[in-house]
Amino acid sequence: MALFFDQEWFDAKLKEAGRTRDDVAAALRLSRGQVDEIWKDQRELAPQEVAALAALLGKTPAETANKAGVSTPVPAPPKGGDAAIMAKLDEMDARLIRIERAVADLQSLILATRNG
Repeated sequence: MALFFDQEWFDAKLKEAGRTRDDVAAALRLSRGQVDEIWKDQRELAPQEVAALAALLGKTPAETANKAGVSTPVPAPPKGGDAAIMAKLDEMDARLIRIERAVADLQSLILATRNG
């Protein structure tokens, strides 16, 4: 179990990114209850979860692991030329998330104007 999960830091970073714990659950492919266990220091993040959470927050895996608790593993960097590919994929993933959020916002606006 990770010790000293920094709930305030993660909540602040989620807010800055316009995200919620439900977004964390989706990104980590976990239930909301499992995410709540992470926040309560009852569940440790796996290396791939650290990487996914870091990408969601726009932070480095090392910083994310540090704030997730003293025993949280930092994912190993990709080997050789894979680093550039992984960085590009992370960038594309972040852009896709922003596009999906914009589409959802537009759908809400359209529905609001039709119903109101």
